[in-house]
Parts: sequence; C-alpha cells; structure tokens
Amino acid sequence: MEADLHNLTPTVGELNSDRQNFNFGVLPIAPKRHGACDFKVDFKDRVVEPRNEIKGFLARVYFYMHDRYDMNMSKQQQQLLIAWNKAYPVSKWELERDKRIAAHMGHHNLFVTGQRRWLVGHKNSADGVEQVINTPRVVVSNDITSHIEIRGNLNIKIFYLPDGCPSNDKVSPKNIVPFNTELEAQNAGFRKAGDCN
Repeated sequence: MEADLHNLTPTVGELNSDRQNFNFGVLPIAPKRHGACDFKVDFKDRVVEPRNEIKGFLARVYFYMHDRYDMNMSKQQQQLLIAWNKAYPVSKWELERDKRIAAHMGHHNLFVTGQRRWLVGHKNSADGVEQVINTPRVVVSNDITSHIEIRGNLNIKIFYLPDGCPSNDKVSPKNIVPFNTELEAQNAGFRKAGDCN
C-alpha cells in the first residue's frame, strides 16, 4: 500500500512533515508558514489546506486509497473531498499520469478515469486487499490501445469484447478504458455493446 504509485508524488519535505496525518479543511484565516507555498496548517485543530490547484487531485487520490485498501473516511472528509473533486476536475496531466502509472501498476485510479464515483457513504471495493491475497500482478502496456482484452468506451459507458464485437476497434483512443473481465466492466457501470455476439 505504501508503495502504490497512484499515491506517491514528489513533495517538499517540510510540508510533508507538517501535514502529518491531519485532516483536510478550509483555513481562510490561517497564515502561510512556508514562504511562497500556498499551504496552510492549523496545528491546534490538526487541519491542513493545500493550494487550490491540487485539491481535486488529492481528493481523487484519497478516494482511490480509501476504496482500494478498504480504509474508513469520516463523513466530513468525504463531503469536503467530494466538493474539491467537483470544483477541480481531472486535468490532462492527471489523465496522462494515471496512464503512465497504470502501465507499471497494472490498474488505473478509477476515480481519475471516471469509472468510479465517490458519494457520501461510499462502499469500498477493497480491490487492493483482495488482489494482494488472491490475484497475480497484471502489467498493462504503455499504449492503452494495444493488448487490451476488453475495451470500455468512457464516453458512452459501453464495453466491447475482443472477439464478437464489431465495434471493438472503433473506440476512440482517448475514450478507451481497459478491463480484464466483463464483471469488472459491469461493476464500473459499463454495459456490453448491443452488437456483440
């Protein structure tokens, strides 16, 4: 879990140290303590507020980690991160980062790709817990358009099998979401294409 690349990012050591395991929050009157860095810390209440540009990114990482490794999140944190996720949508760089990490990890952050959505009271998938126990590591190619068994079309939430689905090769590369099984695609909210045999 600690080595999950979806969770790792370069950071300034002092910020990371001050962040500790504090909750996220909104600190309108807290002073900046780190020079030009827009990062606020309230040590008394154990709350931090990162700069706006990374709030959505952080929300999706937290959704991913809590979902994948079956961790609890308070209702208050869920509500805040849901708001940040909505206010600061996925960027092109975040999609590219996710694609590169998936090439090494064997899976995407489904909150970045749009395959999963966090709502208050979210039921965790615990995919990471089950994978460690039951399944071998899967490696995905850097090129998302090749070596995919099942292709999902993110734009219309439909998936295509490699054989028997004439439209399988017609999915735009920017809309392709890879799946290993039909069940995985269905659990992500996709349905099988009508032209599949």
